[in-house]
Amino acid sequence: MSGRGPVAGALMHSLLQRFHSLMIRVATLICVALVLMGQSADVRFAAFADQDGGYDVAVIEHLRISVPAQGREAWLEAERGSWEPWLAQQTGFLGRDLLWDPETEEGTLLIRWSSRQAWKAIPSEQVAEVQDRFEQLARDAMALPQEMDNPFPLVFEGELLPP
Repeated sequence: MSGRGPVAGALMHSLLQRFHSLMIRVATLICVALVLMGQSADVRFAAFADQDGGYDVAVIEHLRISVPAQGREAWLEAERGSWEPWLAQQTGFLGRDLLWDPETEEGTLLIRWSSRQAWKAIPSEQVAEVQDRFEQLARDAMALPQEMDNPFPLVFEGELLPP
């Protein structure tokens, strides 16, 4: 680094430290996603640690649905028009992740809740209404007849707990 002063050297060192820290975080998130996508229904651990070393979730609703490659965009569009806005209004909802596995053609939904009680307190009638809206939007996006069954059927339903 000849010709560069001590300020430039210190700045470069600082930037490299920040980049290293960022790359560790990115690699960790990628590993978590790969582990979760590759796990069987026996998975009992999945939580994201907060900065204090605790966990910001009490329970994660874990769903897998069949999503063929040609229906991936329709699935995401239907999610955005139904579950996404509805979940955002629910007490105890913390967030969710939608993942897609091209090998199995399955979508994985990880829905984070502040408590199991908040999650299970939602009336099943409300869930059914949102599910009907989701299916209607999915059929519309795929130009399918409305009398057809759910284009993205449920494959697995469970819950994951922090350690």
